[in-house]
Amino acid sequence: MSSGPAQNASLALAKRTFRTRKMRDSFYVIVGLSATILGMVTLSALVFTLYSDGHERFTYEFFTNFPSRSAVKAGILSAWVGSLLVIVSTALIGVPLGVTSGIYLEEYAPKNWITAIIEINVNNLAGVPSIIFGLLALGLFVYVFGLGKTILTAGLTLALLILPIIIVSTREATRAIPGSIREAAFAVGATKWQVIWDHVLPYASAGVLTGTIIGIGRAIGETAPLVTIGALTYIAFLPPSPISLEPPFVNFDWLFSPFTVMPIQTYNWTSRPDPAFHANAAALALTLLCTTLTINATAIVLRYRLRKRIKW
Repeated sequence: MSSGPAQNASLALAKRTFRTRKMRDSFYVIVGLSATILGMVTLSALVFTLYSDGHERFTYEFFTNFPSRSAVKAGILSAWVGSLLVIVSTALIGVPLGVTSGIYLEEYAPKNWITAIIEINVNNLAGVPSIIFGLLALGLFVYVFGLGKTILTAGLTLALLILPIIIVSTREATRAIPGSIREAAFAVGATKWQVIWDHVLPYASAGVLTGTIIGIGRAIGETAPLVTIGALTYIAFLPPSPISLEPPFVNFDWLFSPFTVMPIQTYNWTSRPDPAFHANAAALALTLLCTTLTINATAIVLRYRLRKRIKW
């Protein structure tokens, strides 16, 4: 007879616990949905404002003209070409270094206090303000190494900026691979590198690619570190072409050319009192926003396709 009240009390406690957890889950769903809606509304309002202010400037000449003192004739050719070359140099420097560093820390590095200190510093660097990287680059790359205020300096600066993002995403992606895949490869006689190259990296490629593209998406919108290292606010010429018509058909002079980028050009136009330049700035800001959203959408699509092709 004594088991009856105890069983009823236990059942009542289980019901209360279930209701509490269900209410808590519902609360988190409401909060998350509200935050998502708020973000989408804010983004939509921003896009609408930029489009209404600058849609008249979306012409062929706007993308093919150089900056000018006349707002009607001003274009963004040097800005978007400079952004493209800076991002290319950033990717060529930061992606290989970040991916290999992440693989080493996750697969090869011994678990000791030195590795722990490195991991803490990498995680902390992801939250350091970008202006700090600009000051570091100004003192190290511009003055110590003598690279000047060039595209190469900008690429090195932004590569340092996105390096923690790529390292962390690479580690998380490789850590998510089941240990059974590694054990099966070792069982048939594969070496450590063969296991990583032929098995771990293909399965982790979706996560690595996502982190890489997100890092590049952040770099393309950075302004503070590039202003610090001396990016120009007005430039009416293009860097030398990376492709040459003569052997070896590759030209590296563009790495040592002055440059400007889209965020800096936007800042330059918004600082002028003429409303016509503000319309140019709105059009350029919308172009930059669409570029960033396109990069993030590309990351999502590529991640989905890579995960769809992978069979565990």
